[in-house]
Amino acid sequence: MEETMGAFSKKLLTGSVMAAAIVAGSAGVLVAQDKPVIATVVKISGIPWFDRLNTGVVAFQKANPDVVATQYGPATADAAQQLQIIQDLTAKGVNALAVVPMDPAVIEGALKRAMDRGIVVVTHEADNQKNTQADVEAFDNAEYGKALNERLAQCMGGKGKWTTFVGSLGSRTHLQWVGAGEQNAKSHPGMQLVDPNNESFDDANATYEKAKEVLRKHPDIKGFQTSAGNDVLGVGRAIDEAGLTGKVCLVGTGLPNPSADLLESGAITAIGFWDPQKAGMAMNAVAKLLLAKKPVTDGMSLGVPGYEKVKVTKGPGEGLLIVGNGMVLADKKTYKEYLF
Repeated sequence: MEETMGAFSKKLLTGSVMAAAIVAGSAGVLVAQDKPVIATVVKISGIPWFDRLNTGVVAFQKANPDVVATQYGPATADAAQQLQIIQDLTAKGVNALAVVPMDPAVIEGALKRAMDRGIVVVTHEADNQKNTQADVEAFDNAEYGKALNERLAQCMGGKGKWTTFVGSLGSRTHLQWVGAGEQNAKSHPGMQLVDPNNESFDDANATYEKAKEVLRKHPDIKGFQTSAGNDVLGVGRAIDEAGLTGKVCLVGTGLPNPSADLLESGAITAIGFWDPQKAGMAMNAVAKLLLAKKPVTDGMSLGVPGYEKVKVTKGPGEGLLIVGNGMVLADKKTYKEYLF
């Protein structure tokens, strides 16, 4: 594999083969590049979480002018659309793919074909991805899910009905978080899980409608643990409009700026997150190291806050699992420390 990758990269760098990359911007113009191209592919474009991740890709590009770093994603949270983007970028001849999978299983074959062509593959939010050379996680996913649920339990007083939302049933990290939450809730015997794993597809409006259904079905529900970045916005709106602020607890993944109003009103109890900007930088940093055939070792720094002393172990395939320490929990009192 190393010989194949090296030969492919050498052709790109010497200019005998030119990589084509889509330059970020509304026009989406294709231009030839004589620098290594790192293409980041996210779950969905145009939402705050992945807009923030794109600022990390842009920052990495500015700090590393010897590569071309760009970001792409489907218009909707659709694993098939993401797969097509990966296939298109592979055909264009990019040097590296940094992917946040919508559904890891759906893209396994495409990532294998990319690696067989000598393309470096790095993933994020997919520690079960087999066809990747490195999966980068901001933190231990079980610890994160437990932390979210414990904060929810505190708000609920350790008793009452609660439910969970995930972006999709194929989202590895989301299922890990709610699974760890369910496990943690066992230490609070008064908590009763109802109708778990509602799929939101990271759509705040769809989440809002589904949350209203849950509230109608379970008028005595006391808590929601959510996963996708827009879930807290949809559920928080439903709680607020139902006049249940302060009566129903909501803890989930979200970003400070979009969540600010609902945190201030109390409709959102607390948010958990890592900085997507830093995740974007970390993925690209690992991709560049692998392109240069430099080792990624336990305890090393990726040069990115939250990834200064990463834990590196073997992943489920032939690649590495790289885990940082970037978890943050914030509520009304603390969210302003992390405004993005």
